[in-house]
Amino acid sequence: MNRKLLAVAGVIVVGGTALAIWKQNQMAAPDLRTPTVSTMMHGTGAAAPARPADEIKVPKLSSAARMGEVAFDENCAACHGAKAAGTDKGPPLIHKIYEPSHHGDYAFLSAAQNGVKAHHWRFGNMPPVSGVTPKQVEWIVAYVRAIQRANGIN
Repeated sequence: MNRKLLAVAGVIVVGGTALAIWKQNQMAAPDLRTPTVSTMMHGTGAAAPARPADEIKVPKLSSAARMGEVAFDENCAACHGAKAAGTDKGPPLIHKIYEPSHHGDYAFLSAAQNGVKAHHWRFGNMPPVSGVTPKQVEWIVAYVRAIQRANGIN
């Protein structure tokens, strides 16, 4: 009889603990409309929230960056947002985590050609972008880097 009582008590404790953990995780679930970056490898400074598009400064663009803006709007903005501010489908590129010292220019080409496994944000994997040429990616990078610089991301 004591064994049965002990087993039932054990099940109640384990079940209660599992329920408490589940509830805590539900309350801590991220709001993807205001994405934050994983700070595991980048320190707490990288967790700054994305800036709204209307707060992002756009400088006078070079001809390559202007062509990049067109290519970005056609191929990237649906997920990465106007002015690369991010959406609920993809992260902002105007963010410290995408500064050139962490995500070099080649990372953009690789992402467009091969896709990217989710590693900083919780949007899922990025699929390859079909039809974008390496030259267009070069222009897109010129556009993104110009906006990054104008917003203090060097």
